[in-house]
Amino acid sequence: MGKKMCCLAVLLVCLTVLGGCKKTEKEPKIADLDFTVLNEEEAPQELKEIIGEKKQEPFKLTYSDSQFLYLVVGYGEQPTGGYSIQVKDLYLTENHIYLDADLMGPSKKEEVSRTPTWPCLIVKLEYRQESVVFDT
Repeated sequence: MGKKMCCLAVLLVCLTVLGGCKKTEKEPKIADLDFTVLNEEEAPQELKEIIGEKKQEPFKLTYSDSQFLYLVVGYGEQPTGGYSIQVKDLYLTENHIYLDADLMGPSKKEEVSRTPTWPCLIVKLEYRQESVVFDT
């Protein structure tokens, strides 16, 4: 009887661990969202200051004022110039805003500066209250 209980306990632990590894599904898209990509100079002053404090390391943040919501993704220090960030998708679900973006490195043929850079994406959209999921 003790062996059966031990086996049952091990089985329950395995099921719990394996159940926790299940990949979560994204919520279904309700609508694409209109947005504008800003360069850092176009961002509100307070947001520029926050970005300046965080830019050394990768980061993700949201910032809002009374009219707009800003989604920001920083990729930390990169060794050279020539990096860009592509917005692959930005859409609304029932409960969230999803932002999918990728850092694109310089091409092999591209001549780039040898100075470090801090690629940062700033997306501006109309103010919304849904929480944001960064898929980057």
